[in-house]
Amino acid sequence: MEIIDRMCGTIGMFIGCPAAAVCPKRELAGALLDDEELAAADYRSPFRSWYEKSTVRSQPRRMLSAGKPAPHFFSPDLVPVARHSLVRALPPAQFRNLLVQHLYRYLDFTARLEHVVVNRTVLGIAHDTLGLRLPEPMRLDAFKIYCDEAYHALFSADLIIQVRDATGVRPALPREPFFLHRLAAVRQDADERTRPLVDLMFVIISETLISATLAEVPDDPEVAGAVREVLRDHLGDEGRHHRYFALFLRQLWGQLDAGDRRAAALLVPALVDCFLRPDEAAVHGDLRATGLSPADCEQVVAEVFPPDLVRDYTWSTTRQMVRYFARLGALDDPEVEAVFAAGGLV
Repeated sequence: MEIIDRMCGTIGMFIGCPAAAVCPKRELAGALLDDEELAAADYRSPFRSWYEKSTVRSQPRRMLSAGKPAPHFFSPDLVPVARHSLVRALPPAQFRNLLVQHLYRYLDFTARLEHVVVNRTVLGIAHDTLGLRLPEPMRLDAFKIYCDEAYHALFSADLIIQVRDATGVRPALPREPFFLHRLAAVRQDADERTRPLVDLMFVIISETLISATLAEVPDDPEVAGAVREVLRDHLGDEGRHHRYFALFLRQLWGQLDAGDRRAAALLVPALVDCFLRPDEAAVHGDLRATGLSPADCEQVVAEVFPPDLVRDYTWSTTRQMVRYFARLGALDDPEVEAVFAAGGLV
């Protein structure tokens, strides 16, 4: 089938965190779909209580406390470089600034992902411009996701400004997050027929990769309350989005021909890499800003992100997403299975 070409936390920065294999938790525990739900002919909306439970409808603006600041703006245990001995030996102010910059990059990643990629694709679902036959309730739910994601971008941008004003630490952010450069490269490399699938598949992948960080940070009392609250809010909404896009993948797969299914499946490892591969250059920049020497920065990055650890993180983080593709028969193709294996997904 032809999909109309109107489609348009870096997550890899948490590689090596001890929480990575502990997902999903709490709200996300209900996000995963079993075989019976995936095989159901009728669409059962994950948004039946959206008007009562979505963050944008039910929660206040999250504000940093004007009182005594919390020890951290991000949990050091969830920032891999923060556990390295050279980083632990930094003066407290420099260590704090490193965590603040990590928070900025996470929030900027979230805002850009939701606004620039996810919502452009969700608009196509909501307004029926993708060339897919979707149940009306599924298209209506896309409007709800659009509201959620726009608010996630807003509260991320809002929190960056609040933290900047509270700490005096200016964000050291690129004009465009690294994941967007990587996504553009995958798009450019795709042939003309496959290119419209790239952003759509990326959104499905990003929305079904559960971030252990969202499940763990709200529990850390050492982290500023507004940060914990924003991540908790995000967690509740993303559980519903995960369920939706797992169901959407089933709808999409049933309407692609064999060639497009194969092309879409072959994109998956490269798109996972866009989402999960750590931005080592940004990490190196954060470390240099603390006063570490170039040689020490190289040592920290090399020891924190060894290839085997990156591969193990990719494998553990993608378990449920890979199951969804396996249930659809995507991995029955030997070339697809080989590409998944080469990408560390199986």
